[in-house]
Amino acid sequence: MDPMSTTPDRIRFAEPEERLALEGLQRRSSLVWEEYREALLAHPDAIEIPEELVQRVRVVSIAGKVVGFHLVLTPHDGACEVDGLFVEPDQMRTGVGRLLVRDASERALEEGATALEVTANPRALAFYEKVGFVAVGQVETRFGPGIRMRLPLR
Repeated sequence: MDPMSTTPDRIRFAEPEERLALEGLQRRSSLVWEEYREALLAHPDAIEIPEELVQRVRVVSIAGKVVGFHLVLTPHDGACEVDGLFVEPDQMRTGVGRLLVRDASERALEEGATALEVTANPRALAFYEKVGFVAVGQVETRFGPGIRMRLPLR
């Protein structure tokens, strides 16, 4: 699909009853990368969105279908953590992820944060760099090495 060939209708907060569908979207998005499949399938809890956090999830829909979402946690030490950002595989590289980062930045600013932070897997590094994040260190996750990244907000 060409970038932004279909314009998102809206970005909105997720409804509690969408939690399982969002977990399905996260699973499809995560399983795109072969090197993570085995570990993700062995740890399905990694895909779960806690019920108490669904109220913080923001979704992008196109023609009424949810094609991506982000979950940004409340600020801590001046930064909001991007706990999840996932796009349907057939919508990757269409601008949906960039739109989600923009929305996450706006939400973080509204909550008084001065930065967004994320632990990115090596496959996501180029995406996060493209939208303005900079690597600030490395961390070990249960799925292997991760890159700590930070996006200063205005």
